[in-house]
Amino acid sequence: MGSVGTIIQIECQASNGLPSIVIVGLGNKAVDEAKERVRSAFASTGIEMPRKRITINLAPADLPKDSTSLDLPIAASIMTVNGQLPSQLSKDCAMIGEIGLNGDVRAVRGIIGILLAGERLGIRKYVIPADNVKQAMLIPNIEIFPISNICELRTRPLVPLQAASQPFATSNPVAKVCLSDIAGQTQAKRALEVAAAGGHNILLSGPPGTGKSMLAKAMAGILPPLTHREMLEVTHLHSLASNNYDELVTDRPFRAPHHSSSHVSIVGGGAKTRPGEITLSHKGVLFLDEMPEFNRATLEAMRQPLEDGLITISRIRQTIEYPADFILIATANPCPCGFLGSSKPCECPTGQIVRYKQRLSGPILDRIDLHVTVDNVQHNTLLGSKVQGNDTAAVRKRVARARAVQAKRFSSSEKINANMDNPEIKAFAKLADQSRDLLNQAAAKLNLSARSYMKVVKVSRTIADLEESTYIRPEHISEALQYRTTRLQQW
Repeated sequence: MGSVGTIIQIECQASNGLPSIVIVGLGNKAVDEAKERVRSAFASTGIEMPRKRITINLAPADLPKDSTSLDLPIAASIMTVNGQLPSQLSKDCAMIGEIGLNGDVRAVRGIIGILLAGERLGIRKYVIPADNVKQAMLIPNIEIFPISNICELRTRPLVPLQAASQPFATSNPVAKVCLSDIAGQTQAKRALEVAAAGGHNILLSGPPGTGKSMLAKAMAGILPPLTHREMLEVTHLHSLASNNYDELVTDRPFRAPHHSSSHVSIVGGGAKTRPGEITLSHKGVLFLDEMPEFNRATLEAMRQPLEDGLITISRIRQTIEYPADFILIATANPCPCGFLGSSKPCECPTGQIVRYKQRLSGPILDRIDLHVTVDNVQHNTLLGSKVQGNDTAAVRKRVARARAVQAKRFSSSEKINANMDNPEIKAFAKLADQSRDLLNQAAAKLNLSARSYMKVVKVSRTIADLEESTYIRPEHISEALQYRTTRLQQW
């Protein structure tokens, strides 16, 4: 779906016989109907259609084709046979676009992925629909020839637009919820800062009404803006899943599907294999409110994206890999009624509480880096003044500084601590001797798994980056361990 592409060559032959158009090359119904759209478009724009038997071949012929973006090159191939296409549009120029009955060239889905795939294959010139230009201009070092109607191919010389050679400027997103508007919850706010700085997953558990959802929504305001490359990826994925072909995604996604959402809508798939909420939250936040209420199969399907940053959708006809590198923010109540361990009495039977907690399996919980308990807030603090230095703008600056440290460490603006593999952890962790001893003793006492052990190191590295410390000190390990022991107590 754009990451790996194949050049489709359109061959046209006009031979003696009854006037007709035949399309071969394993195209589906939408591709076969292109002949009627092209015929009507030629008649509407005054372009002469050869009065011969026209055969269109889509090579390679054994590859299934199912896109209306082949309409424009099919029309251009017929015009070439008829001597109506200018020499400016040579063989090194690719064409993409759907044609309307009046000759208009309409936008197509996933233009960024198509252009990126073509760029990898060495294509630098493209004729595309004018409505797709906004997205196409994001891709540097290519020439774009936008057209709105097929008659423009022969009535005027096409003027190329040079795509952006510099990254688009982005601004910090406007936070819907400011951290300073949330009373109390100092530890939870600190955990959000650590999660944003290192890209770590976080689970907020506690009674209802304590601010778990507000904390999750505040996360969007403290994340750094998208880089140019990330903007390309996110915009491409969203164009595959929606009809807003010209929409430009400049802010990090914040997806919050309801727990009643279907498995396919979250994971992806369907008849046409579209990306789901997991993929649409790529480079952003996936917020699962009341995580235990989600379907068990859906939650288990998140093992791969939480571990590898991608999701593989396998179907009979095809297997597709979508990127899914997101920060998971989940909330959960301690029991079905939500008041277990709080000042209010819990009325849930013991068996019901056990079944409720079993909805989140050990492997899923083990993949969540930060486990935080959100307690009730004192009423007399709800209308109090805001705490200075703990608002969204201040936290965002500290997160940006930590991300800058990581970018220098990994020589990449997109690599973060949560994505470190084992060799990178060993190379960049830099634990002091006391820190290593403390971690080993705590791991043995808490019976941490190997994955949890490494996650503690990653979180400690992020905490050290927030303090601009080269080495991981014992206090960094101690804070990171707090986010693991809470899980053992609650779940």
